[in-house]
Amino acid sequence: MVVVAQTFGTPLIGRSGELTRLTDVLDRARNGTPRAVLVSGDAGVGKTRVLTEAAAHATRTGTTVLTGHCVDLGDVGLPYLPFTEILGMLAADERFTSAFAAHPAVDRLLGTGTRTGTGTGTGTGTNDGTTDPGGRLRLFEGVAALLAAVADVTPLLLVLEDLHWADQSSRDLLRFLLSRGLLQNAAPGAPAHRLAVFASYRADDLHRRHPLRPLLAELVRLPSVDRLELRPMADAEVARLVRALRAEVLSDTTVRRIVERAEGNAFYAEELLAALPGDVDPAAPAMPSGLADVLLIRIEQLSDTAQQVLRTAAVAGRRVEHGLLHDAVQLPQDTLESALREAVGRQLLVPGDDGTYSFRHALTREAVYADLLPGERVRLHGTFAGLLAGQARAAERAHHSRESHDLADALTASLEAADHAQLLGAPAEELRHLEAVLELWSAVDPAALPRTGGPVTLTLRASAAAAHAGDAHRAVSLTRAALARAGSDADSELAARVRYTLAGNLMRVDSTKAAYTYSSEALAMIPAEPPSHTWVWAAATHVMAARYMGHDEDAQRVARQALRTAEELRLPDAQADLIISLVGLEDGNRRTPPGRERLRRARDLARDAGNVSVEMRALFNLAIGCYESGALDECLTWLSEGLERAGRSGLLSSPYALELRYLQSLILYTLGRWDECADAAAADTERLPPAGGFAVGPALYVALARGEQGAAERARALLDGPFDWMASLVAGIVLTDAAALRGDAEGAVAVMRESLTALSDGSGGGRPDIGVRLAALALSAVADTAVRLRRSGDEAGALRWATTASELVEVARTTAAQGEDGTRQGPEGLAWLARAEAEWLRAGPRTDGTAPERAVAAWERVVSAFDYGDPYELARSRRRLAEALLVADRREEAADQARAARDTADRLGAVPLREEVDALIRRGRLAGPPSAADRVAALTARESDVLRLLARGRTNRQIGEELFISGKTASVHVSNILAKLGAAGRTEAVAIAYREGLIEPEPTASA
Repeated sequence: MVVVAQTFGTPLIGRSGELTRLTDVLDRARNGTPRAVLVSGDAGVGKTRVLTEAAAHATRTGTTVLTGHCVDLGDVGLPYLPFTEILGMLAADERFTSAFAAHPAVDRLLGTGTRTGTGTGTGTGTNDGTTDPGGRLRLFEGVAALLAAVADVTPLLLVLEDLHWADQSSRDLLRFLLSRGLLQNAAPGAPAHRLAVFASYRADDLHRRHPLRPLLAELVRLPSVDRLELRPMADAEVARLVRALRAEVLSDTTVRRIVERAEGNAFYAEELLAALPGDVDPAAPAMPSGLADVLLIRIEQLSDTAQQVLRTAAVAGRRVEHGLLHDAVQLPQDTLESALREAVGRQLLVPGDDGTYSFRHALTREAVYADLLPGERVRLHGTFAGLLAGQARAAERAHHSRESHDLADALTASLEAADHAQLLGAPAEELRHLEAVLELWSAVDPAALPRTGGPVTLTLRASAAAAHAGDAHRAVSLTRAALARAGSDADSELAARVRYTLAGNLMRVDSTKAAYTYSSEALAMIPAEPPSHTWVWAAATHVMAARYMGHDEDAQRVARQALRTAEELRLPDAQADLIISLVGLEDGNRRTPPGRERLRRARDLARDAGNVSVEMRALFNLAIGCYESGALDECLTWLSEGLERAGRSGLLSSPYALELRYLQSLILYTLGRWDECADAAAADTERLPPAGGFAVGPALYVALARGEQGAAERARALLDGPFDWMASLVAGIVLTDAAALRGDAEGAVAVMRESLTALSDGSGGGRPDIGVRLAALALSAVADTAVRLRRSGDEAGALRWATTASELVEVARTTAAQGEDGTRQGPEGLAWLARAEAEWLRAGPRTDGTAPERAVAAWERVVSAFDYGDPYELARSRRRLAEALLVADRREEAADQARAARDTADRLGAVPLREEVDALIRRGRLAGPPSAADRVAALTARESDVLRLLARGRTNRQIGEELFISGKTASVHVSNILAKLGAAGRTEAVAIAYREGLIEPEPTASA
């Protein structure tokens, strides 16, 4: 099968370099090197033309070209639309019949699959059928395998247009295909996929929180994905284009006016030129100021019939089938064809090989649609809704029915669309459709309401979809609405389900007391005998809530009883959930090998049952158990498995996935991989749900350690809104350390105490383990103050702070001895305890001649403790050890420790620490000032990237755009580069970089 590409009557102008890059990718892909290219640019800049030319090259060289389009349907989701279009074209080709037969999972996208594996519950941890993560994974793997099989038959080019309109499910599938499915070979020695993927998007549509931004940031890091940005054309190229488009000779004045107005946008130039009157006169009236006006002028030049057809097509969307348009416009076939021929001749519509017509540019369709009269718009939407009735296009019908004010049909169609999204495993789209159903419910005549499922059941279903989509607060709100709707008339089983679902959702937003109340009510509503599915899940939820509240005996008793019942009823996912809870309640906890063995069993049980939520809980506990016991490599293994599982199941924003993302970021920070930590956070910030801000917390630790302005303010912003336990933990660490770094002992102690109070209340009154770290951070500021006062002769003031230090070290000691789960801390906690002890010793008076050696011994213990894998805290401890060694007159050892601390500070970009160490080196006369070579070697990988762009004359904003970081972050990197190179400005920094060989001059481009 060969899809004939659209052709143009003019040569390609100004894009030869971009086209060469794409054809090179195609040639390499045809020879077995699969690659993807993300093509970006403003609307009308020429993305479609370049992709069309590339597709034509592919067709000429024997490559099969398949194109999928994303469509703007406002708030209506149409899951997997571009991939459904691609698979539909493949299914029509007899060459691939056997490939389709070998991969039946893809039949779901063609409307021929059946749903399997659904459950019945809606409570915490259940496989309730709201989404089928296992089926979603099979679908993704099936699509990847099918396309790979096609690529074995023929070289293949996939073109995905207008990704900025892609639905979430399409974005998830694209992420899977590029990162896991298509661009890597299945096994060593396997044949390479002869495949290329070109995907375009409007750069000017990507506002700060556009859902495509984080996906782009993730994809460009893949080694097999390239980025191609189409910038505005040069004025000379636009002039060439204008002259090539018009057979008549145009005056220089006319060309110049068009070039000025087009501002490098090829589409603007074409539309401005097309809007000129036939008799081109330089003295003609000025062109319309807006593109919409220009487009409408062109449209008004059509016949009345052609304008009517265009207006009707605009209501349908970017593209419309010929048959549907014929039925909607209600014109004789020959009249319709004549009008379409006119619109196609004026290049307003483009015919497709599949019997469709598309607006040549989305802006054309938008201008036509906006120009419709309100009544005309309502009437035409109603027409399309009626025509789509009975077809498997519920999402489109819901959109048209709502816009035509047919609320009853909009509700029915929205419910059908929600069922379809559920079948496809698209929870975000399902939630939107269900919320539309609930919004319309009270406005629709009761006689027209669907008979299957009442508002309580639908609201519970919507809350489950919200939880699967990662919107925990919305899930709580919806479940509360279900509770209010249920009232006192609900049967005991439904009432219990509502309450334990609400309890589970409340725990996700740290409302543990309320969660315990509702879980207790749910458990009281359902008898334990006879055994029932509802009682088991009510009990499993109550166990978690009771444990959060510190009622461990009650939790343990109920968990053991529920586990026996789950085994009797053969509910493996409930068994897994209860085993995880019991691991936290019994002696063999997650830090021990026996405890982690039980967690692995729980993971296997949940996986076999297809319950990804419980599987994620097991993986999180495995990861955090390894982290707490200092097994960082094993921890990273579990983190990778957990995040991969979440990504493949569409649950990357779910609660346990957020915890895993935080922990992964924390380990990157702990291991000193700070650029990776900061870059991952920059990508995550755009796609995190409201309650997930804590997941980028370790990047705030990096920002603070690097001396970036605003780190404390960003941490304080995490405390805005409803209480969030993890956000309070992150903010407490950053704000306590920030106060300590600026020498504010009172502020550090106050923040530490406020944080511990909030975290203790939020955890049901237990002592949070983070208390050891917070106490040690506050102690550093207290010790600094005590030392300063003692040196100035204020013994009374020093003694007061020494008393405060004794109070703080006691907090660290008692927390380390018996923290949240009643056990001693792991290696990290013990390292912070050692630091707290050393800081306490530093704060106290030196009463005898052995004090210097005691201080050295204390800081040696800290250095040894942090050597488990935290280079930054190790460097900070080495700096303190160097101070103690100086006091003890052990100068050579002090110099060694200072040099080691400075090397780490340089490597990490920790400017404040480096300055502190340099000051110590100067005071102690331990070494000379750093050389230029030392400063050059201190650049991080990210700073080297920034430096190369500085040499190209890029602004901070442009650097941010090219590296997918914010302009503010780019500014911080530039400041660090100037400091490290000892440069007064950007120009001097670039000169030093050339002199030191950090960057090479770029070759001069040929004319």
